[in-house]
Amino acid sequence: MTAERQQFREGLRPRAAKRFARGEASSLWLDDLHITWTLPAA
Repeated sequence: MTAERQQFREGLRPRAAKRFARGEASSLWLDDLHITWTLPAA
């Protein structure tokens, strides 16, 4: 991972944590932060 990407990811964590603490649905803030998430294949 590049240093630029690492810095970007570090910046997302506090934003996501605040939204999680407010009780927002994870699907909403993941979409707002342009994060895709899928379950691993079984």
